[in-house]
Amino acid sequence: MENGMKRRDGRKIKSLDPFMRVVPHVMRERSDSMIMFQEDFVCDGMDAYIKEKKAEGIKVTYIDIVAAGIVRMLALMPSLNRFIMNGRVYARNNISFSYALQKDLKGGSSETTIKLEFAGTETLMEVRDKIQAAADEVTKTKGTVDTETDKVAAILAKLPDWLFKFAVTILMWMDKHNCLPKMVMDASPFHTSFFITNMKSLGINYVFHHVYNFGTAGIFIGLGKDKTKVVADLDDQPEVRKMLPLGVVIDERFAEGLDWAKGMKQLKRLLRDPHMLDKPIEKKNEDID
Repeated sequence: MENGMKRRDGRKIKSLDPFMRVVPHVMRERSDSMIMFQEDFVCDGMDAYIKEKKAEGIKVTYIDIVAAGIVRMLALMPSLNRFIMNGRVYARNNISFSYALQKDLKGGSSETTIKLEFAGTETLMEVRDKIQAAADEVTKTKGTVDTETDKVAAILAKLPDWLFKFAVTILMWMDKHNCLPKMVMDASPFHTSFFITNMKSLGINYVFHHVYNFGTAGIFIGLGKDKTKVVADLDDQPEVRKMLPLGVVIDERFAEGLDWAKGMKQLKRLLRDPHMLDKPIEKKNEDID
């Protein structure tokens, strides 16, 4: 018998292909359904954009551009912004992303995780401003101000281990049955469209980071250290280009391979010329019924 409660963060898709409905019942966990691949993105356009904004006194980073590109990709391709819960496929109500950052840039402090929500119509600079404001709130206070994620984690961490495990089990059950408290869902970085981990900032290569069984995140992006690579130009001649590698891990159950291929091509076009993201779109595309 299906739970009649509606989810706060999405709506159930009813007009799916029969095979797409079967898959989540065969591969029941997100960790059973991970696909990992690596993509290289040409840096020329991103570097030019960063240099241009720097001349205007505005700091823009690779993570700003990549995040804005993914937000736009999901707005244009809603099939990639779905999630699986309790064997059902849901269209997400909004676009959100989570990322971890150090509370004190000098080190010696713990990390925190921030989740940001978007309508999908935002420009690159609007996405950048949200990211920067959230990061500044954490780093300028050197971690003395807790995020909502920190507050919920602190409450759970006070519990003895046996009760902690029981509480998490209850929360996962509530999530599966669409009755997870709004406070927990809003604070949870695991209930998000995509997660980004910035290994480039540490000067090391990308990682393939697993997706989590808790929550709804079905996309995990690992930014790696940029590198020079010999690639073919438009005339199929070899040339050396600076490339940004991304390690991508996805939950394969909610979208077809063709959609992922189209999405990656769309993202490559956007990151090749970030000026395309300076223009807002009127509204994001809606998923099927």
